Amino acid sequence: MGNYTYNSFTLQLEGLKVTEHSMYPVFVFFLVSYIFIMFTNVGIVVLVFIERSLHHPMYLLFCNLPINDIIGNSIMVPRLLADILVPPSERFINYYECVVQAFTTHMFGTTSHTVLMIMAFDRYVAICNPLRYATIMNNKMVIKLIVSAWGVAFVLVAVLLGLTIRLNRCRTMITNPFCDNASLFKLSCESVFINNVYGLSFTVVLFTASIGSVVLTYIRITAVCLTSNNKALNSKALKTCSTHLSPCVYLIMILCGMLFIILHRFPQYSDYRKLCAILFHIIPGSLNPIIYGIQSKEIRKFLSNLFQARKVLPSF
Repeated sequence: MGNYTYNSFTLQLEGLKVTEHSMYPVFVFFLVSYIFIMFTNVGIVVLVFIERSLHHPMYLLFCNLPINDIIGNSIMVPRLLADILVPPSERFINYYECVVQAFTTHMFGTTSHTVLMIMAFDRYVAICNPLRYATIMNNKMVIKLIVSAWGVAFVLVAVLLGLTIRLNRCRTMITNPFCDNASLFKLSCESVFINNVYGLSFTVVLFTASIGSVVLTYIRITAVCLTSNNKALNSKALKTCSTHLSPCVYLIMILCGMLFIILHRFPQYSDYRKLCAILFHIIPGSLNPIIYGIQSKEIRKFLSNLFQARKVLPSF
């Protein structure tokens, strides 16, 4: 019986299947998307930190979303752009770079959910317990929530990747546009039963907690709307449902994440899996600043005042 384990440190990325005619349009599309994501998300982060009127728990918690989008897309998209312009046979990546990319990719996906969970808690307190909001959501609580969102994601992903890097590798082809945990453990000829069990448990717990917290928040907010005669409170609650916990972006993120995981089990649908993987990064990163940021009354007011101030500046 031959020994097929050789643990090569040079891996090959399958990447996207693009023709010579579609290569440049695809490249331009992803480049424009990346520039838009960076510009809008960096702009939101800078705006929240420099404008004192936005130094409230809601915006400080929300600020973690654009930071996560910046990190997640900065690791994935530039490498994707570079690979589009080279033939598939020349798309190589170092093993350690691949592990870092996989870790960052899963951190991005996990933190997207944990940040939305702490944002849901903030909105729950604001709508259902408004008189104690300032007492509950103090600076200490905000720091605890932020550290918990990133800390829980870090531990979960570290264990996930730790179980994978312990495996010996006997293959070198990454069947994805970028490195992820499933693509990495598929390189091994050893048993990946533990990886599958932990990965499935990880996914079920994360999705259940994420969906459960958001759904419970909607239910409680709806209950407040139905039982309260306070029009101002009802208006605030409806605004929360339509913007701060946008169901559109959330559903896209959930569906792309689920399809990406499921389609890993069906190699014949690899093209659809790659599409879901890329959309999971690009769509939330593009829409989050618009839906969560631009629709915010305080941010709109600041931008409006900024543009008006520029208009009245004297010309020389």
